[in-house]
Amino acid sequence: MFLKQTLIAGVAVLALASCQQAGNKTADNKPARKLLDPANMDTTVKPGDDFFMYANGAWLKKNPIPKSETRWGSFNELQENNYKALHLILDEAAANKNAAAGSKEQKVGDFYRSGMDSAAIDKAGITPVNDILNRINAVKDANGLMAEIALEHTQGLDQVFGFGVSPDDKNVTKEICQFYQGGLGMPDRDYYFDKDERTSKIRDAYQQYIPKMFVLMGEDSNMAKKDAADVYKLETSLAGACMKRVEMRDPYKVYNKFTLNGIDKQTPGMEWKTLLENLHVKGQDTILVGMPKFFQELARQMKTTPLAVWKKYLDFHVVNNLSSYLSSNFDQAHFDFYGKTVRGQQEQRLRWKRVMSVVDGSIGELLGQMYVEKNFKPEAKQHMLELVNNLQQTYADRIQKLDWMSDSTKKKALTKLNGFMKKIGYPDKWKDYSSVSIVGNDYVKNILASSQFEYNYNLNKLGKPVDRAEWGMTPPTVNAYYNPAFNEIVFPAGILQYPFFDFDADDAVNYGGIGAVIGHEMTHGFDDQGRLYDADGNLHNWWSPADSSHFVQKADKVIDQFNALIVIDTNHANGRLTEGENLADLGGLNIAYEAFKKTKQGQSNDKIDGFTPDQRFFLSWAQVWRANTRPEEIASRLKTDPHSPSQLRCNVPITNMKAWYDAFSIPATAKLYRADSSRARVW
Repeated sequence: MFLKQTLIAGVAVLALASCQQAGNKTADNKPARKLLDPANMDTTVKPGDDFFMYANGAWLKKNPIPKSETRWGSFNELQENNYKALHLILDEAAANKNAAAGSKEQKVGDFYRSGMDSAAIDKAGITPVNDILNRINAVKDANGLMAEIALEHTQGLDQVFGFGVSPDDKNVTKEICQFYQGGLGMPDRDYYFDKDERTSKIRDAYQQYIPKMFVLMGEDSNMAKKDAADVYKLETSLAGACMKRVEMRDPYKVYNKFTLNGIDKQTPGMEWKTLLENLHVKGQDTILVGMPKFFQELARQMKTTPLAVWKKYLDFHVVNNLSSYLSSNFDQAHFDFYGKTVRGQQEQRLRWKRVMSVVDGSIGELLGQMYVEKNFKPEAKQHMLELVNNLQQTYADRIQKLDWMSDSTKKKALTKLNGFMKKIGYPDKWKDYSSVSIVGNDYVKNILASSQFEYNYNLNKLGKPVDRAEWGMTPPTVNAYYNPAFNEIVFPAGILQYPFFDFDADDAVNYGGIGAVIGHEMTHGFDDQGRLYDADGNLHNWWSPADSSHFVQKADKVIDQFNALIVIDTNHANGRLTEGENLADLGGLNIAYEAFKKTKQGQSNDKIDGFTPDQRFFLSWAQVWRANTRPEEIASRLKTDPHSPSQLRCNVPITNMKAWYDAFSIPATAKLYRADSSRARVW
């Protein structure tokens, strides 16, 4: 996952697979877990025709998607194990009525207890948000409207636009206010305009969902339909001014620095000085605006759209944003659209899982402290660091051997690679949540309190040195990321466990799994976005023109490979949107394989369960991506997700590697066969 401090991309499915060798015993003398199991394969499929199905076909048939999920695969299996560990922690904390006031046990326990009290939540109905709705209703003019929008931001409700504080991309030692497009009720601007049948049905459903929410808020059906139409029209106008996701991949296009006077001229009527004051920002005369065109349209709509429509817009979005935490009628309506219609989810997850996710997302480093105390072994951190260092050295060797990069650019690339900050397990310094008041009987109050804390926490960065020790994920998270501003690779404790990370797994499986993901995160530092940042994290072109041109030519070959593939209906993969993740997959797998070949097993031909070391390496890679995914989820991700579908993440990178062809004796007649001249080689 490529992470920017301001905006975190959608969830990256970076699950790993590992196994123990056949015949191993665990410490309690039970048979060892065996993940690389031939019983999961479908050997009626030729590996060269569909390696994903060859490696995973039987498993896919035996593991249908649960009704509460939109996808089910290796990632979810590990996530379930992690959920069980967190469930025990939360239940224990909630049952502890004697926890000291202000302690992590009290705050985590009370937050969880408040979310699990569905009877009290149902009884409260819409009451928890009435103060906000009454405040919106009292707005008298355009100035009051903008003041209300800003106030909701300070409460952690990102209304109308995105706002945050993070390092200046061109001067990462300085924190700066950053503004982004937002304000839409559907997942992406393309949902408002694409004409395909699947998107049209979602758009129609959304236009039925908005009035349904207004009725639940107390309006009669006729007024609800009118207000919904007005809200949808306003959203459509904002959507039309939104930058497309592919365009947003260019960090230079979203880097637009303005003085307050300068942005005032482009957005007449916005009065940015007053807006910053209402956002509680002090002493700042320069800001970054990611998408100026959006704010130009927003300024126009603030003038031309009636105040009454704007107030209804805010009403809808406040309730929509918080509906999952309100009474069951709001919660169910929200799920019916976003879960069922958009993503194909058949039923909601168990309540404890949903509340657990909210606690983790709200006061995650408190829960994280409790998690690592019970579930993270110090030796895992050390072993992981050894793997990271092995992959880093292999990457350096590969850079030095590149035939398309000049020596001067190689030197700078190696400086950046060797400068990676490595964060493993959990932060060295935990967030201080002492100012957050958490109670055991008001779920929405707790959510707003933690959201307001997070807003103030970020705002407090202004005027202070950038804190490079900060983490962008909580310790229980089953994921990993690269952050260009800090030039860091981060692996939370949640991913450093069975089945992703196992001391007893053979090297082929560990390198095909965790090794490939380590390489993946490293390669993000040199993908189409990451390569534009230097060793210090600044957005700065350190490439020679010739080397940059060579990179683009090679990366374009990867883009073309994905663009050629149909994913669902008549829709092709979006190679431009997924370019960074595809480059990271390709680079990560190549680096992991080369590092594996330096191990004793990598240099041998000893078989395990009938498979050679190289075969086990690639089978491990394939089982990383085993997953069944609902059609609705696939279609949704094609529009919004910078990651390719699982089957493509498995199959496409290997077709560029000679080692895979050799390992499985892939003939030129195979469906996946790619002539040597058309294979992509970047890092």
